Amino acid sequence: MPNYAAPVDDLKFVLNELVDLEGIRAMPGYEEATSDVVDAVLNEAGKLASEVLAPLNRRGDVEAPTVKDGVVTTSTEWRAAYQKFAEGGWTALIFDPEYGGQGLPRVLAVAVQEMWDAANMSFGLCPLLTNSAAEAISLQGSEEQKRIYLTKLVSGEWAGTMNLTEPQAGSDLSAIRASAIPTDDDGHYLLSGQKIYITYGEHDLTSNIVHLVLARTPDAPEGVKGISLFIVPKFIPDAQGEPGERNDLRCVSLEHKLGIHGSPTALMAYGDQGGATAYLIGDKNRGLEYMFIMMNMARHAVGVEGYAVAERAYQRARNFVIERVQGRAVGDPSGKRVTIIAHPDVARMMIDMKSRVEAMRAVSMYAAQAMDCSIRHPDEQARAKAQRRLDVLIPIVKGWSSEVGNQVTGVALQVHGGMGFIEETGAAQHYRDARITTIYEGTTGIQAADLVGRKLLRDGGEVIYELIKQARTDLMQINPGESDALKVICTNVSTSLDRLSGATDWILEAGTQDPRRPYASSFHYLMLWGIVAGGWQMARAAGVAARHLTTYEGNQDFYRSKLLTCRHYSEQVLPESEAHYQAIISGSDTVLAAAQYI
Repeated sequence: MPNYAAPVDDLKFVLNELVDLEGIRAMPGYEEATSDVVDAVLNEAGKLASEVLAPLNRRGDVEAPTVKDGVVTTSTEWRAAYQKFAEGGWTALIFDPEYGGQGLPRVLAVAVQEMWDAANMSFGLCPLLTNSAAEAISLQGSEEQKRIYLTKLVSGEWAGTMNLTEPQAGSDLSAIRASAIPTDDDGHYLLSGQKIYITYGEHDLTSNIVHLVLARTPDAPEGVKGISLFIVPKFIPDAQGEPGERNDLRCVSLEHKLGIHGSPTALMAYGDQGGATAYLIGDKNRGLEYMFIMMNMARHAVGVEGYAVAERAYQRARNFVIERVQGRAVGDPSGKRVTIIAHPDVARMMIDMKSRVEAMRAVSMYAAQAMDCSIRHPDEQARAKAQRRLDVLIPIVKGWSSEVGNQVTGVALQVHGGMGFIEETGAAQHYRDARITTIYEGTTGIQAADLVGRKLLRDGGEVIYELIKQARTDLMQINPGESDALKVICTNVSTSLDRLSGATDWILEAGTQDPRRPYASSFHYLMLWGIVAGGWQMARAAGVAARHLTTYEGNQDFYRSKLLTCRHYSEQVLPESEAHYQAIISGSDTVLAAAQYI
């Protein structure tokens, strides 16, 4: 069986049927995203993922990068894979051709990112953060900064990082102490301080590493309004833009982690010898605002990681259940021993994983469609509308997909039985790798608080209700006809939308009584939103599949599988929305009283 097979057919289905790729490619700047180009990108990315990155996944898990005297060393194979990745132009998909990019839609880049993360999540983190750094510089950097850094980052010749966290400043970034002192020499700063949990903070994959670092200037006000963002290169670029003098920064150590062992996570020290040369991005004291450019992109990307690793875990389980012979089928008088997929409970676990992964993929790419519209749509009002919707969807994609990704990798391990508990089988690695996704780039609790506080309460639910209305409109456009499956799906999704609307009403009212109550229910509200959004997108997918089955167009086995998977989601997953709804409307009082008894 293959180590990893990219789900190209389902990715093409979502792109062509659910996210209106045709409409996206009509937007200014996306004209090159023709069907032939999209197919070629997906097919070649799938090939690289399965043939180059996936075989290194286990290797990176058991042979993690090492550090000695501040120098981090990865394996020869890891370096060769990165070289091939960069030479293929895979870091350049979304960026402006002026800087060597390909100018392709983000929704396509999200499909490709899923393949990297499923094949080898530890590897995929490096280009992910490089893209995030390039995005911040392209939007807020000076023309000089763009000239020096963007071409190198876009090509993958240089890598990028995000430096937020300090020992005393995790979720509360107002506690940041790193300092940046201005100099009279060409306007640069001298930056000092420590940053922890820096993914790919030091490595040997590229000739330079561009760190984006949050720090305070001497005259900065207290709190988050006094944080600025700086470019701190490992090697200071010379007049020709090539790596020059080594900057005053070093990797103190690498973390020993539960998962993603192949990714070096560094403790970074800046300014031990007087101050690292740093260059201010944009205006002083707006660093957190700029960093959130990277954060929003990264948060969505972590949601992609959640369902990507779940897809990989599902595939491993699928290979196992069609080969593992154990027991006899219920009701088979022959008594013949069978592969375990013949056992109903194993089949339940398999289709449950499949349906959840497909729902997460569809919701994530629906959000990516909003990204493209918010940037490229020719109408200003349409761009603003897409941005408002994207702001709501990002914490859902990040929080819900990472939580469910953990759930799916656990089920995949369970499918293996005792063999899953043995590291050599490989199922445990996916379980361990997925665990970080609910934590970094903002925990699930942070995403839930963001959804309730910034996205619901701030505007009285205007955008939330707008999205619920859109879901109902989409449901009305599905014609069940004679399809019993579609009738069931549409009915169940409509019921779940009623729950979501009722929970939204309750939280808005509860906030007027006690400002803490919405936050006590925020986790359940986020999960409710994710489950219902998944049902919404699966209903749309079911409508498309049923239509193709009626007209006998396309791959009939694919559409039969899709319709069955969508029905399973509506019957076996959507009912979970009732539990979250009940927890929201009845459980906040116990939560608020709990602190004094814990």
